[in-house]
Amino acid sequence: MDRITLMENFVRVVETGSFAEAARKGKISRAAVSKYMVALEEHLAVRLLQRTTRTLHLTTEGEDYYHRCRRILEEIAEAHQAVTHLHATPRGLLRISAPMSFGTIHLAPAVADFLQSHPFIEIELVLNDRLVDLVEEGFDIAMRIGVLQDSSLRARWLAPTRLKACASPAYLQQQGIPEQPEDLARHQCLIYSYSATPNVWRFQQHGPHGTERTVRVRGPLTANNGEVLRAAALTGVGIAILPDFLIDKDLAAQTLVALLPDFALPQPGMYAVYPSSRHLSIKVRRFIDFLVDRFGKGEPPSPSRLISSPPPGWDQTPS
Repeated sequence: MDRITLMENFVRVVETGSFAEAARKGKISRAAVSKYMVALEEHLAVRLLQRTTRTLHLTTEGEDYYHRCRRILEEIAEAHQAVTHLHATPRGLLRISAPMSFGTIHLAPAVADFLQSHPFIEIELVLNDRLVDLVEEGFDIAMRIGVLQDSSLRARWLAPTRLKACASPAYLQQQGIPEQPEDLARHQCLIYSYSATPNVWRFQQHGPHGTERTVRVRGPLTANNGEVLRAAALTGVGIAILPDFLIDKDLAAQTLVALLPDFALPQPGMYAVYPSSRHLSIKVRRFIDFLVDRFGKGEPPSPSRLISSPPPGWDQTPS
């Protein structure tokens, strides 16, 4: 039996929630829908659906298979659209991964605006500070903040991001202001656990002959999210390294103070990343162009190759 037909039938059953509705939508009999499901599960030798008299529930295997089937069917549809010159209207599911804080503060409103102008696209936005595997986890695009390295991924430069060491005025009044990176070893530091080297911070002295300075830090709080570290810094718990998009308003309001002005931290860029092995579909291309218009500024520091590991001293998703 045609595998595409079986996959289409399965996706209709999942999305309609019943065999009867799937039959109506597919313009076939309910018996045919049931026959196709039995044939698919027998072919795969796995249970995809748990069925009762009233409800249908996906098994774990069924959930994974559903997402893969939907993606395959969308790519088939896009291939037909490209050949028949019907690609002016992008459609289908777009799965996006992004860092938690950047996704909440900046990407969420951007996604809402994108959906307003693209009514045939659905978006599943997953916010997570860990480094996801785009291919294995089925993402079309990931927002990455980091230093480019070689990998099998492709990237589109969007904007620079600056990291800053900062603390509250209350903390600095009580503990003193560090003048050199080495002074941080005597301070309470707030540590980002997803960094490549969480307890080692690296600074570059300004000037043509500036040298790299590293310091091993420790402190009362380690977290995997920048918002948590920002909140602790604001309340005077310690010194944190945070990205400008998270703390610029705090610096302007002087609720946080930037430290070590004679030294620079690694300056990661912001990129839209996608698998190089996958055909760049219309919906992906349109969303990337939207991101460039929305966030794009500046020039990339190097040709766009991509992040396979976090930059020294800070992760690709400082949040």
